[in-house]
Amino acid sequence: METPAPALSDVLHRNNVTVSGVSGARPIVFAHGFGCSQVMWRHVAPAFESDHLVVLFDSVGSGESDLSAYRPGKYDSLEGYAADLLEILEALDLRNAVIVGHSVSAMVAVLAANRDSSRIGRLVLLGPSPRYIDTPDYRGGFSREDIHGLLDALDANYFGWSKTMAPVIMGNPDRAELGEELTESFCATDPAIARHFAHVTFLSDTRRDLAGVSVPTLVIQTENDVIAPLEVGRFVHESIPRSVFRIIPVSGHMPHLSGPAEVIAAIREFVG
Repeated sequence: METPAPALSDVLHRNNVTVSGVSGARPIVFAHGFGCSQVMWRHVAPAFESDHLVVLFDSVGSGESDLSAYRPGKYDSLEGYAADLLEILEALDLRNAVIVGHSVSAMVAVLAANRDSSRIGRLVLLGPSPRYIDTPDYRGGFSREDIHGLLDALDANYFGWSKTMAPVIMGNPDRAELGEELTESFCATDPAIARHFAHVTFLSDTRRDLAGVSVPTLVIQTENDVIAPLEVGRFVHESIPRSVFRIIPVSGHMPHLSGPAEVIAAIREFVG
């Protein structure tokens, strides 16, 4: 017996979905990264409200989502988040949507498009990384020891880890307020959920899924990103058929905060 589809209200409540912009216009959906929420898109999303239907949401376990819906079994892999994204598209009956995914949500968008691209027209991958751990023939930016050390530190003291790592991830030491905002976002996330999501994120390997992407895709890379280095961005671009690669003159892993104008311009040029 098939499991019944979740009701529209359930999906929208669970993911704290917000909709703005032009009803009936081409949808553009923004998906945030680890330890963040839809608030992180506040400098980018409004630029598309004049000619798009703009959809924002919080991944389950983040922001104002329904924390009671977080089930470790479902979210033991990124596939659980991909299923949620597809449910949002279905619940709102979106067609030909542009999915803008940041960091881990870029790979969630890839998985969703590969599972069912019928509602997805284009992908914009901002700072994607299909694997963080180096292999003999691949550079993800971290050794296995690096990642396990990072996860051990996170497990031992999540709030301390957040205060140390958030400014590094932000990558703009001359703009301390940005690092402070990311620290606050990390610290606002339930520590148990954050620890579980971190293990899923940093130990994931979705490299093989890249070749299956069939929709037009833009890969946006910053000039200096300690989480997703330039080599990773090039790997994603070279692995996705007919993708477009754009390096923007912004530093850090959060360009939608540190350089929103450049992010907006890159998306505009690609979407048309």
